Amino acid sequence: MNNFTNRLIFGFLYGALIIASSYFGPYYFYGLFFIFMLFSLYEFLKIIEIKSVYPYILAVTSFISAILSNINSAKIEDVLIQKIIVSIFTFAMFFTFISALVSSRKIAIQYLGKIFLSLIYVIIPFSLLIKIPYLNFNHDFDFMIVLGIFILIWSNDVFAFFIGKNFGKHKLIERVSPNKTIEGFVGGFIFTFIAGFLMSKYCDSLLSYQWLALAIIVSVFGVLGDLIESMFKRQAKLKDSSNFIPGHGGFLDRLDSIIFASPFIFLYLFLTI
Repeated sequence: MNNFTNRLIFGFLYGALIIASSYFGPYYFYGLFFIFMLFSLYEFLKIIEIKSVYPYILAVTSFISAILSNINSAKIEDVLIQKIIVSIFTFAMFFTFISALVSSRKIAIQYLGKIFLSLIYVIIPFSLLIKIPYLNFNHDFDFMIVLGIFILIWSNDVFAFFIGKNFGKHKLIERVSPNKTIEGFVGGFIFTFIAGFLMSKYCDSLLSYQWLALAIIVSVFGVLGDLIESMFKRQAKLKDSSNFIPGHGGFLDRLDSIIFASPFIFLYLFLTI
């Protein structure tokens, strides 16, 4: 199979997995994105050249804490579990400092900086992403919010690529990503806003103005996420974050837009619900 066929087939499977996991309920959704997070974290740690178990400990505790905060915490045992998980996460985070102190690492600041970069760039966004479906007026898991946000992401990616490839003449940030153009960005923005408008008409999970605002957030921060990942790869002299997904590269390559956009989506919905 050629690269285009691979890209088409695995792109379809990727989309189908996200839709199916969110449709069948929160635990399928959690399971899929937990796997996505671990693969993305593995790729990112390779890009920044760090071998450490601590980011994985932080990832697991942060993700579980996010899941538990989504569950009804009225029962005392749920509250206790949340307290235990948050305590473990806190100790794991600060144990990283201790490990740098007692180890033989000569450049502890860089070591710590890379670990906390992985926390900010990968772990926290995934932990916030699984909370987004609950940010509605009923505070229940809403499949349509997940579907709507990914429709916006895919609209932006597809139309930015198509318009940039066929009509792009002015580079967006050439030193970071020479293939991205201003025309592609504008085209992606316009069609993402149209998708947001359609979601506002046919999906009442959120208010109309919220869907339109999400379209803007996804378009702007999704592109920024793509550019930032390109910056990391360029500094590491890599074309793709890995070759795990035929035709797409790695999980970071496929998920960079939603990873960077999810904290801003979460913040917006958290403040407006």
